Amino acid sequence: MFKYYLSYIYPMSLKEQKQKNDKKEKHISENHKIVSQSEWMEARKDLLAKEKEFTILRDQLNQKRRDLPWVQVNKEYVFDGSDGKQTLSELFDGRSQLIIYHFMFGPSWDAGCPSCSFWADNFNKIIIHLNQRDVTMIAVSRAPYNKIAAYRKRMGWDFNWVSSYDSDFNFDFHVSFTQEELAKKEAFYNYVAQDTGVSEKEGVSVFFKNPIGHIFHTYSTYARGIDMLNVTYNYLDLVPKGRDEGGHEFLQYWVRRHDEYGK
Repeated sequence: MFKYYLSYIYPMSLKEQKQKNDKKEKHISENHKIVSQSEWMEARKDLLAKEKEFTILRDQLNQKRRDLPWVQVNKEYVFDGSDGKQTLSELFDGRSQLIIYHFMFGPSWDAGCPSCSFWADNFNKIIIHLNQRDVTMIAVSRAPYNKIAAYRKRMGWDFNWVSSYDSDFNFDFHVSFTQEELAKKEAFYNYVAQDTGVSEKEGVSVFFKNPIGHIFHTYSTYARGIDMLNVTYNYLDLVPKGRDEGGHEFLQYWVRRHDEYGK
């Protein structure tokens, strides 16, 4: 399955990518409107008004996210990591809030998903700041821990990353799917039954632990819902070519693990 996934996301050679980029750059430079500084300032002020409106709407949406009802987690999940076996409660590491990134890394795969690796490159330096706000952030995958540890070392990451191989965690939070679900093309992902094409998918789940130790699932998001957690995409959205992913069946056709670019 993972070999199929790799061939699916890497359909274009580096030479073909360069040719496409050159064509896009020529189109942008030849067709974009050029104006005076004063005209640009007026256009920028119009956009600023819309940006401020969006900021207010985003704040309102964030509040609605926090206002969602919670579900108590009564099932005992056990994970395997650098500190040995740990329960979900222990993963909070003394804090009351836990963010879990569902990293696509199946038990039979030789390496983690390139796209999830793209996201994970954002994790290392922000976690210390999250810790100051009573938040623990980790990654969870279904691959055995020895595979996770080897891949994390290769990527140069040191954030906490544990295996859910011996538990139902990934299945219960709808990021791993059985062979029967895949065969029927009825895997429940992103809140709808669909053909995911692969046994593992990406997502983020949030949990809260109250003072007496009860754990609650407060939020999960999948697919495009995790866009805002990728700093690179936020910067790409500022530049003239944007993400430049249109016209491809798999939008992240260009993404490689950070040690694979140019190969």
